[in-house]
Amino acid sequence: MMEAINSGQPAAWPEVRGGETFRIVKVSPEGEAVTEYPATVAISHCGDEWVCVEARWTFRSLNIDGLIFEPGDRLLEWFSRDHWYNVFAIYSPEGEYRGCYANVTYPTRYDPVTSPPTLAWHDLYLDVIALPDGSYVIRDEDELDESGLASTAPDLHARIVAGCRELLAHLQSGAAPFHRLRETE
Repeated sequence: MMEAINSGQPAAWPEVRGGETFRIVKVSPEGEAVTEYPATVAISHCGDEWVCVEARWTFRSLNIDGLIFEPGDRLLEWFSRDHWYNVFAIYSPEGEYRGCYANVTYPTRYDPVTSPPTLAWHDLYLDVIALPDGSYVIRDEDELDESGLASTAPDLHARIVAGCRELLAHLQSGAAPFHRLRETE
């Protein structure tokens, strides 16, 4: 089931308008849908590779390696059909940039048939937290090791590691979407 949402050719990336609604679905590494929530298009012109939606943090307060999440925080979530990661920029209700939480994932899938359309992202263990001071932390390397993918699915394991390297290279160089994280549009 792990590749269920990732088989076949990716659906064409949608032409989106500001305020358009999507349903965001997070799929666990094991292939189970674990959460879903509504989001609206926040930036309608972000190139062919990315869709940027806005959502609100509705859960309890969290501090994950220095990245603070508070109820009411605004999240700009960047999804790609081409890259093996996504990026969530976190802003306080007053607009202060708190940092970003990036997930190594399969490329995001777009389903235009559902109402509203769905963006589904399939998590692949590794996460990166980046703080405004430029520091970052790679999370969940132990979970990737414990998954056994290095021996049971070495190609996928190598792709996950490569996705993390690409994410870090783009973060450090300021490549899209990292060049826009401090913008709050």
